[in-house]
Amino acid sequence: MRRGLKLEQKVGINPYKFGVIGSTDSHSGLSSADEDNFWGKMARDSTPETKRSFGIGRRKLTGWNMSAQGLAAVWATENTREAIFAAFKRREVYGTTGPRMKVRVFGGWGFAELNERQSNLSEIGYRDGVPMGGDLVRPTAVGAAPQFLIQAVKDPLGSNLDRVQMVKGWLDADGETHEQVFDVAWAGAREIGPDSKLPAVGDTVDRATGKTANTIGTPELITLWTDPTFDPDQRAFYYVRVLQIPTARHSLLDAIALQESAPKEGPPVLQERAYSSAIWYTP
Repeated sequence: MRRGLKLEQKVGINPYKFGVIGSTDSHSGLSSADEDNFWGKMARDSTPETKRSFGIGRRKLTGWNMSAQGLAAVWATENTREAIFAAFKRREVYGTTGPRMKVRVFGGWGFAELNERQSNLSEIGYRDGVPMGGDLVRPTAVGAAPQFLIQAVKDPLGSNLDRVQMVKGWLDADGETHEQVFDVAWAGAREIGPDSKLPAVGDTVDRATGKTANTIGTPELITLWTDPTFDPDQRAFYYVRVLQIPTARHSLLDAIALQESAPKEGPPVLQERAYSSAIWYTP
């Protein structure tokens, strides 16, 4: 995406203006994106006891290294083939690593005041801005910075949310690209520290059972974020990343089933997440 900004500056068009989805990458014929229902990547690592006997080429990867993911999400006007393909064409799509989170992102220059208790976020977003996958042009008001209206809702059957992050990439006057991650909304009373980092949300995964206590995090995060580093002369892109609280990885769940120690090839827990398609700003 950063390379796309460079190419656009040079040739006048950005060939990497892609939308983002998630999908599985399995060769077993089984689409199993959930950690507690992961059947491996190949037929040879489809059961817990065969994970370690499976390897890929010279990299010596095993079934424990593989990840169970992901899902494609589409904001379509209706559940028809035509509407879904139209959403793909306008890049109003996002991906997750498995959970069915709901993520909405709108960019604009002057959103109406948001009432978090009202369910009119999408109405405000479409009326006053552009959705994920869209484009922003130079503001008419001097000194205006882009605003982003963001909503993230947990999987109804999954765990709570940890935080929402905005990832910004931009091209400076010397033709060099940069990237910065902003924590823009989070659960609990945490505060960003002197090191500009937000403390971890915690970990409630029981290593003996693999179950997660949903006593931390929050079901929903809504925020209106304004870019504090905006330069109207710099090309930029913005996309949202949503993190869940820690949950058990498939390797821990299989180890519990086998009554063995968790394998060293992968962490026992992970933070599932979602990635939105970007919104681009062009001077």
